[in-house]
Amino acid sequence: AASPGKLVRRALTRVLTPGTILEEDALEAKHNHYVVALNHTRRGLHAAWLDLSTGEFQLATHERAEELTPILEALNAREWVVPVGEPERWLSEATHPAWRSAWSALSRNKAISTQPAYAFEQRPGFEALCKHFGVHSLEGLGILEDNPAIGAAAALLAYATYTLCQAPRNIHTLKRYEPAQSLKVDPSTLRNLEVFRTTRGERAGALLSVLDETLTAPGGRLLERWLANPLTDLAELHRRQSAVGEALADPMAANTLRTQLGSIRDIPRVLARLRHNMRSPRDLGSVRDTLQNLPAITQALEALSAPQLMAVRQRIHTLEELSHFLSESLDDNLPTTALEGGFIRGGYDSQLDHLRNLTRDHQSWIADFERQQIEATGIKNLRIKYSGAFGYCIEVTKSNIASVPANYVRKQTMTNAERYTTAELKAKEHEILGAHSLSLQREAYLFDQILQEVLINAEPLESTAHALAELDVLLGWAQLARLRRYCCPQLDTTGTLEITAGRHPVVELFVERQAATLGQSQSFVPNDTQLDCSDTQIALITGPNMAGKSTYIRQVALIALMAQIGCWVPAQSCRIGLVDRIFSRIGASDELARGQSTFMVEMSEAANILHYATQRSLIILDEIGRGTSTYDGLSIAWAVIEHLHGTLGMGPRTLFATHYHELTQLAQALPRLKNFCVQVKEWEDQVIFTHL
Repeated sequence: AASPGKLVRRALTRVLTPGTILEEDALEAKHNHYVVALNHTRRGLHAAWLDLSTGEFQLATHERAEELTPILEALNAREWVVPVGEPERWLSEATHPAWRSAWSALSRNKAISTQPAYAFEQRPGFEALCKHFGVHSLEGLGILEDNPAIGAAAALLAYATYTLCQAPRNIHTLKRYEPAQSLKVDPSTLRNLEVFRTTRGERAGALLSVLDETLTAPGGRLLERWLANPLTDLAELHRRQSAVGEALADPMAANTLRTQLGSIRDIPRVLARLRHNMRSPRDLGSVRDTLQNLPAITQALEALSAPQLMAVRQRIHTLEELSHFLSESLDDNLPTTALEGGFIRGGYDSQLDHLRNLTRDHQSWIADFERQQIEATGIKNLRIKYSGAFGYCIEVTKSNIASVPANYVRKQTMTNAERYTTAELKAKEHEILGAHSLSLQREAYLFDQILQEVLINAEPLESTAHALAELDVLLGWAQLARLRRYCCPQLDTTGTLEITAGRHPVVELFVERQAATLGQSQSFVPNDTQLDCSDTQIALITGPNMAGKSTYIRQVALIALMAQIGCWVPAQSCRIGLVDRIFSRIGASDELARGQSTFMVEMSEAANILHYATQRSLIILDEIGRGTSTYDGLSIAWAVIEHLHGTLGMGPRTLFATHYHELTQLAQALPRLKNFCVQVKEWEDQVIFTHL
């Protein structure tokens, strides 16, 4: 507290916004917390995104906005930072319909903050980024000076500085996102396949929730990022598959590692809080507890030889000296705040031990003084109390006031009691509070020493945390494969897609859990798929409602998606030629807020598919043409199939579910289209779907 009569300096220390919060209780442990800066110009769409809680900072640009919208959708931004006036312009008729529609979807129910247009300018932005990273050029980060997204990155850095009231201390690099290196899944397909959330907006029941066997918060966030960025890099996919396979083949080593991972703390977010003066002894304890588990993890990894796992081991820094230092200096039971002390281990610092002993001796003196006063006054319920406002007091009930000695000086009147002091008690109070204050000052000094030692080692700690997150995801997939009987998909560069006894990963789990609840033995009925670009390119699937058509086609898309993040898949066997894009058009829905009818939405999504699909794409279409009259819908579906079939002898692998049985006639004219139907059985005048 300030001395009486002195001015108290008041300063702004934080500006809290939805995308820049750092407080642990406001963050979802297993999900990234992105704030995204966006600018749309004649040169295309330019974006930068930042998770201030971990320091992840990336930029991306593309001349076609639709190439970036899938990753922006997957980021699930908590807050958008855009130039003043742009949100309104992007929703106006003057904007290209594709970007207007995309921005409407991206910004729905999201916080939007604006910055002056000059904050997004490229040249000043380049200089600001160079200054922050302490470099003369960004080429060392793989970013050229003319990258149009530099302005968005600089605007985002300036916004983070504004909200923190200081330059961010955990942003040490800026990475360039390359869309060409990933399998692209457009926003509507992510929603249709319920990859991150269900159609009701819930996480439970989405693909991510089924794949998540991670034990650490960083592992959960990495899994989410990998799922948002499926790969087309065959070598990297094989490395991930090999790591999962070896962990599956050595359950003893895998179980040992998972046991140790269960004690790993969220080091990236811990370091972010410590760097930004959010002083918590428990965060230091999290670093200590993590370091104590690292020797056992590195030892267990020695038994595994998969290249990916060997690379993980090389990136783990055990930091034995720091681990020993933290174990010696920090108490076992740590408070959430450093203000009240009590977090330095006894015996670590002799000066602090001396001050603590003085405080403890004084407490003994207080107890003796209370007994003396009871004996001297005869007041049996006399008590020595302490309050922050009045210090130590002798408390006497109103019924015993007549027995109070003359040397008692009244300090406070209460409803049922009076509080007094004496010259002796006042002198001791000054001595006690002085020792306690010095003790807190000493602990604060020691805290700063320990904190600086941790921050000196921040870089190897972050490297270790990232390696452990990767290990966590890979071991989680091995656990998933073991529990769910998944197989390793064979990936190549052919146009094949062969799945034997495939299952829908989410529906299978739901069916088994529901059956277990009811005491039944029901299970998901597996099914096969065989597509290729040159023979069975289009599978036309017919069957009645509730027969499983939609589940089946979604299942194939999800298996392809899982395979291209390196995960094993729910099937007996699987072979997939790498897919460059996954498209879907599923269900009937409108976008009234955007002035789009069911038919308009359907046609827009179909047009997007026909325009951007390549021979390496995977397309699933469910009931296309239902947004209009029967014959118009049939004509549209017919034309879409003919276009996808093409005339080049090859085309995108396509699953087309429909109620239009007239479409089956196309098999006579289109050699790469094959007809399929949902299998049923007749029993006692009933039709039974075999998937039930």
